[in-house]
Parts: sequence; C-alpha cells; structure tokens
Amino acid sequence: MHIPDGFLSPQTCAVAYGISLPFLYKSFKEVMKEKSLGRLSVLSALSFLAMMINIPVPGGTSGHAIATSLIAILYGPWKAGAAVSIVLAIQALLFGDGGITAYGANVISMAAVPAFIGYWIWKLLMRKKGIGYFLSGYISLVSAALTASLFLSVQPLLFTSGGKPLYFPYGPEVTFPAMLVPALLFFGPAEGILNLAVLGYLKKDEKGD
Repeated sequence: MHIPDGFLSPQTCAVAYGISLPFLYKSFKEVMKEKSLGRLSVLSALSFLAMMINIPVPGGTSGHAIATSLIAILYGPWKAGAAVSIVLAIQALLFGDGGITAYGANVISMAAVPAFIGYWIWKLLMRKKGIGYFLSGYISLVSAALTASLFLSVQPLLFTSGGKPLYFPYGPEVTFPAMLVPALLFFGPAEGILNLAVLGYLKKDEKGD
C-alpha cells in the first residue's frame, strides 16, 4: 500500500504535499495538547509493526494492516494522523518503505483518510462495540487502498510521452482490482480483527482497573 518514489509524477507529489502539510500541521498541534503520550507511542509502534509485515500485490505495491483507525478510536483522527505520519516518515527515511517524494500521498492515503473514515464509522456504530470496532478497521483499510489506487491509476491517464506512461503504468482497470480485491478480502478483515483484539483488550483492562 506504500507508494514508492518514481510511481507518481512531480505534479502529483506537489499537490499531495500541498494537501498533506496543513493536515500534518493541525495533527501535530493536537498532539502537543496530549498530556500523556505513553500509550499513543505504544500504538504508534504497533502501527509501525503492522506496516512492516508487507504482502506484495500486483503492480509493485504491497498490502498490510495500518492500525490508523485503532489509534483514531482511542485518540481522535488528528492525533492518529500525526502518529501514523511519523511511522510513515521513519519507514521512508530508514527502511525505504514508501518514497520521500510520495510521502505526502502516503500520508493522505494511510494517515488522513483512514483516520477520519475509521473514526466516523466508529462514532456511527459506537453503541455496537464489536461491530463498530471491526467495521471501523475494515472500511478504513479499504478507504486507504482506494485512495492509493486513485493516486496511482491517474498517472497513465495524465502523464504520457509518445503514448507511453511516464510513471505508474497501470490504469484504473488494473490498479483498482489489484489493490481493492486484496483489501476487501484479506487486509480489511485483518485490520478489523486487529481493532477487535486490541480495543477489546484495552476496554477489558480498563474495567479491571
């Protein structure tokens, strides 16, 4: 699900950075208000581990859980966005997982969009805790894959030379099935189960206290 360098045009990367930077500013501003960052740091580490377990999907990208909605349910979408954005920066800089030029697009697809989608789904279904936890994770992961697919699939439609794609070569007819089918069948359910397991444990631990 990480978008590497070279897959997006400079124009796309510039637009993505332009959208992501205000989001990052607001997100980190909200984090600075947090009095205790201990559990948020632990959940950020969980997100890091979840993303490092990459399963390749066709087209050169990969699929994995992201834990964005999990953090959003506990701390809100802005703080979740900041936490996952830090994870994405570390992965891009130190592990080459996702690109520096594509960082803005990865922030949008894996931090911003799933944080708010997951949070809103949970708020809508919060009275049905188990279902809400699962669907929050499931739909947020699918929304992340959908957003990444949008970034990638427009490249051959907008940026060509002599009829040949300059960047990511696959259009919507290939990109959307390649990314959304695994998300719908495998990674979305995995994200939902992760939410159920971690949030169920935390809520049970809080009752025990």
